[in-house]
This record gives sequence, structure tokens and C-alpha cells, in this order.
Amino acid sequence: MAREFQRGHKAKISDLTAGTDLYVGVQISGPGLTFDISCFGLDAEERLSDDRYFIFFNQPKSPEDSIQLLGAQSGDTESFRVTLDRIPSQIQKLSFTATIDGGGQMSQIAPGYLRIVAGGEEVARYSFDGAEFSTERAVMLGDLYLKDVWRFAAVGQGFDGGLDALLKNFGGEVAEEEEPEAAPQQPAVPAQSQAPAFAPPAQAPAPAPSFGAPPAPAAAPSVHTAPTVAGPAPSAPAAPTSPQSFTPPGQTFTPPGAPPAGRYAPPGVPAGQFTPPGAVAGQFAPPGAPGAVPGQAQPFGGGTQLAPVPPEANVRVVLTKYAEAPVGDRWTEQNTNLVRATLTKDAPILAKQGSMVAYQGDIDFAHKGSGLLGKLTGALTGQGMSLMRCTGNGEVFLADEASRVFVIRLQGEQIYTSAQGVLAFDETLETEVRRIEGAGLPGGGFFSMLFSGTGAVVVKTRGVPVVLPVGAATYVDGNAVIAWSAGAQAVTTTSLRLRRSGYARQTTEAVNLQFRGAPGNFVVVQPFEV
Repeated sequence: MAREFQRGHKAKISDLTAGTDLYVGVQISGPGLTFDISCFGLDAEERLSDDRYFIFFNQPKSPEDSIQLLGAQSGDTESFRVTLDRIPSQIQKLSFTATIDGGGQMSQIAPGYLRIVAGGEEVARYSFDGAEFSTERAVMLGDLYLKDVWRFAAVGQGFDGGLDALLKNFGGEVAEEEEPEAAPQQPAVPAQSQAPAFAPPAQAPAPAPSFGAPPAPAAAPSVHTAPTVAGPAPSAPAAPTSPQSFTPPGQTFTPPGAPPAGRYAPPGVPAGQFTPPGAVAGQFAPPGAPGAVPGQAQPFGGGTQLAPVPPEANVRVVLTKYAEAPVGDRWTEQNTNLVRATLTKDAPILAKQGSMVAYQGDIDFAHKGSGLLGKLTGALTGQGMSLMRCTGNGEVFLADEASRVFVIRLQGEQIYTSAQGVLAFDETLETEVRRIEGAGLPGGGFFSMLFSGTGAVVVKTRGVPVVLPVGAATYVDGNAVIAWSAGAQAVTTTSLRLRRSGYARQTTEAVNLQFRGAPGNFVVVQPFEV
């Protein structure tokens, strides 16, 4: 039975199937709409660094045949064969996309899906429809990506612009369009005739190949009447989004009908005094403008001509890289400074008061009280924190003064932290305040928080932390320590060699922590003193 995915969900391929020879099918249609369905093979920086791994109607396979375009079959508008163990190491992600060829927008599409089939059995399906989109003309449907192991993510992220804009988004270059007679690469015949021998036959519902899709149903669904990308390549549209309207960086744009560059001078400027684009900056100034002082930049109003802004450089395209990250498990690191928690009514979280920066859904925030869960007050321990309890259904984004955040997941384990380093944690975790033995800090003892059980703790640091192995003599400033393993013993000690000169301030910092423990223990230190 296929595992149903929602937008943002992801899973390891090994959890879905033991096979590596996969069939990826896409079904998408809409009244009067024609679609281009493609696969982008991206590098570790999610760029199309090798355009041989852009698989579409005009390039149906990769060099080593690890990615192949199969055509329409088994009820799918388009399908691919992906052999994971043959994909070269430089390709880290396969992004399956759909774009509208011609007019229309994604809000007009009928219910569709992206599915994965292995061994003739459908193992994953991501369903979508037009209600999830608005004016977008392109959508990234799903990804197969390598993170230690191959994984699948249901993306469902749309943005304005067609196939050209999508190609530029992945760092590719749009070539000038060829003459219409040179564009078609596939005859306009039924897509099944173009499928390889191992694909399901067009008529009889014969068994699927070991990697392929299940046989097509006896009655063809109505969505088959929609045009697909199996036909000839689309001719150049007359809309202003045509690639010819975009001037690549470093080249000069000449308006239609203008005389050749270098022969035009603005009205009133004597011939020979106008410096065309590409000339050395600072050598041209319009009449009446002050001349540039040698060694300074050209005065405002110079003759440098700006390239036109490409139509695809709209808000949606520019902000794509800042889009909400796909949902992982309960906790997702949106970026280095922001974490997102996905809440359900039966699984609340506790977070530092005031750390909410945004939320979606029906979320309730309640004051938890000062101190650490009411066990000890901040005045007593020096480790107090005000908490809020977040409950409901939805997502909440948490941050604290742009500190870096890290999600530590515990599976029946334990970890010590300082309260100053905690941003949020699952309420299911057991918490305990413990006093560290030793000389103590001026004004009171030094206390830590012990988390136990199964759940996640989100810690925050100022800057990039360092994880130190605990040795025979590992000393850390008590205000810089963030967390340490439960097997490490920490005692307070006064440094006789450093005294106060070894610290940033000379008031109450002449105490540090000494950590002891067996090999395998660690301590996390931030490059900042609270």
C-alpha cells in the first residue's frame, strides 16, 4: 500500500522500498493547459552545474542512463526511470517539476499526484490540486535527494514564471530558441509508442516491469484528454517572457530599431564626445556636468546603459531561496537562526517567553511561570528562565536575538544544559535542576538542567560553537558552556593561573568548570560570554 505524503513531508527511500530502480510518475492536467514535466539533476549547492542532467522533452536521458524520460503511460502524464545506484556522486538532488506551456496558472489544475513505484508496487504518493496555488506557472513537485542516504520529499512549491524561469532558478542558462522546424525532437504520435520495451504496453494490461508502474486501468480517466509534453517542443511564445527579451549579464541591450552601438549620440551632444557602453568609466560626462576627478568614480548621469530587468526577476522568484523549509519531523531547522515546531493538540512544547516570531494555525500561548518549571527561582540558581506553553494544531517559529539554533533529539538519553542556552523543548521530556559541586560562583552556586527521555531540546548559541572531547583536564568558562554529555562530571573550580586576567570582565568571572569523564564524553562551548 502506498504511503501518502503531504506537502513538506519526507522519508528515507529505504523506509519505502529496498530497491534502487524506481519509477516516478506525474499526473497533472487542467482545462486547456499544456504542461512541460522535467527533472533537474542538481549538485550539492542545488545548482544545475551540468546541463546534461536537465532531463526534459528535448534531452530524454542522462549520460549514463541513470535518469530516463519514459513518456506518458499507466495513467501518468509523464514518467521517469531513476536508478539511484547509478547516479554520479556530483548529483545530490533530483527535482521533479511541472511548468505551464503557454497561458494559464497553477490554480486551474485538477487534482493530480507524483508517485514512486518500485518492483511494480506503488510505495509513495503525493497528491495536490489547484487550491494549493494561485498565479504560479511553475511548481516543484517533489525531490529525491542524498543526505547520507537517498530520501524523498514532497515539495509542492510554486512560483511565477515558466520553464525558462525555473531553469534560471537552478542556475542554468537559457539558450536562444531555434527555428520552429528545428525544435521538434519527438514525432507527434501516441506517447506509448515512444516508451522503452520495458514500459507497460499501451493496450493489454500486462504485468509491470520490476521497477515500473502498475498496469493502466481498463477505462482511461478523463484527464487523459489534456495535452501532455509528449508532443513537439513548444514554439516561441509572443509574451514578453520570451528568452529573447532577457539580456545576459555583461552584454549590452539595444532597443528595437536603434542604430548600432557607438554611432548614437544624445541630442545636443557633439559627435565624437559620447562614449558608448563598455568604455572606461569616468571618461564621459554629459554637457554641463562636473568632470570626474582622477581616481574617483564617474559622476552621476554617465553614459553607462543599464540592462533591462528580466521579467522573471519578480518577487516570487527572488524570494524562492527564503521559502519555508520542507517539514521534517516535529522540529525543523528553518535556517541557522530559526527553528519551526509542528504542534498537535496532544503534544505541547515549552519555549522561552518572547521567542515566538511567527505561527500558523490554531496555537495558544500560556505563561508557564518564572524559574525553571517552578522548581527553583532565578534568584536562587542563577539559571532561571521564563517559559511559555505552546499548544494547539499548527506551526510556530522560534528564535532569540538571531542566535544560532540547534535541535538535539534524545532517544531515551540524557543531556545537561545551562538554562541560558535553552530555547525550547518537548514537554514530554523529564527535567531536573542540579547543583554543580565545588567552590561555587560568587553570589550563589552554579546550577544546570538535566533533560531525560525521548524528545527534542533546542539549544541556542552566540556564534558557531565548538564541541570539545572531555579529557583529563578540560576547563570551560561557566558563562560560555552550553551543554555537556550526561556521563561527564562537572565541578566548579577557581583558576589560580589565569586569575581574573583570563576573562573578558574583571568582576565575577574568576570561576570556571572542570569536566572529567570517560572517552566519548563532550562539552559544547559558545564563542561568547553571557
